[in-house]
Amino acid sequence: MMSSILLKNCFHIFQSVETGSRQGEDISIRGNRIEQIGAGLNVTADRVIDCATCVVVPGFVNTHHHFFQTLTRNLPAVQNAELFDWLTYLYTIWQHLDEEAVYHSSLVAMAELLKTGCTTSTDHHYLYPRTFTGDLMATQFAAADQLGLRFAPTRGSMSLSQKDGGLPPDSVVQDPEEIMADCERVIRGFHDESELAMHKVMIAPCSPFSVTEDLLRDTVKLARRHGVRLHTHLAETRDENDFCQKFYRRRPLALMADCDFLGEDVSLAHGIYFNDDELRQLARTGTAIAHCPTSNMRLGSGICRVKEMLAQDINVALAVDGSASNDSSDMLGEIRNALLLQRVNYGADALTVDDVLQMATVNGARLLNFDKVGRIEPGWAADVAVFDVGKLEYSGSLADPLAAIIFAGYNHEAAYTIVNGKVVVDNGRLTGFDETELMRRCNRIAAELLRR
Repeated sequence: MMSSILLKNCFHIFQSVETGSRQGEDISIRGNRIEQIGAGLNVTADRVIDCATCVVVPGFVNTHHHFFQTLTRNLPAVQNAELFDWLTYLYTIWQHLDEEAVYHSSLVAMAELLKTGCTTSTDHHYLYPRTFTGDLMATQFAAADQLGLRFAPTRGSMSLSQKDGGLPPDSVVQDPEEIMADCERVIRGFHDESELAMHKVMIAPCSPFSVTEDLLRDTVKLARRHGVRLHTHLAETRDENDFCQKFYRRRPLALMADCDFLGEDVSLAHGIYFNDDELRQLARTGTAIAHCPTSNMRLGSGICRVKEMLAQDINVALAVDGSASNDSSDMLGEIRNALLLQRVNYGADALTVDDVLQMATVNGARLLNFDKVGRIEPGWAADVAVFDVGKLEYSGSLADPLAAIIFAGYNHEAAYTIVNGKVVVDNGRLTGFDETELMRRCNRIAAELLRR
């Protein structure tokens, strides 16, 4: 029998930008889909949750992350470093990652996402130490299944080491043949095309300064042969633009265009340093952007031209980025920072609450290739985040309850997070793993990693 949940008497329901909001109504969930929405629904349910003081929103979608970085947050040596220096230092630590580190760092990142209202995420794991022995992607999928996260990670890659003119050391890059063979294995083993899949796979060369042009081209061919999405970092810093001009004799986007690495099946993380012509090229090709405002501020990288991108109908989604360049996986906090950072450049009306919620839900789902994720509508995925605004920090802010969870409040934790019809955060606590034990294990692993 299918399980069922009734969210009763919801103070405020945000369905989507297109559909709008409702007050004082119920949401019935049956199995893994929203069944119906209405006042005083006469349905029986296995679980009834009183939402009389709660704002209920579609689960958020995170479109770029590096889970393994939860083990190297807040390191003093790189607290004030820009991207290239930051990476060069951290590669010497990350080269010692093992299966235990990948599993538990993934759990921590996913737990933080779930606890801040995110129900679907990718992960860009591009670092494969030569000493790693196990199945890295299987390890990550096992962690996602343990916590109940809808997961569409990338099989990342690096093939251009320092000896060849790239940035990463030899200890964390792979041969192109090895990369291509494992990408194919991962797609065949884990990718699910079904409408409400819990597992998808994308393919993601790391960046122009860590892969060869041949690998970019071969990756595009492989991904399109299997019908999976493509992803990479691009135009994140001025240093990256300078590298591409020197190494490839082209700007980063021109390199991608020459490799056919643009299109509706492609997303680019960051995308800060695009000129006007390049914005028009992104719009023409349907290429999406995974915007990472907190990381961009943390590393001093710059401000993405999100307002201008949205005006050209470029699909801009949101992402927390890696936990060593954000130092958290706070998805609601990311939405707030996206709203505020654009106002620094473009003024107080640069983005609205509706704009950033669209980016964090439907736009992200479209980027990750989920058609029925990101809205609270009958027949859509039962992926829901419930935020209790009946708290001191929301006092005086409830003239607009939806905006309150973004503008007001300081504790971004959801009261309940539901993924695929299952409660995975219950009254603020994970259901899939003991939080205290997870914290203890990760602190131990992080300390051991720094000693190696």
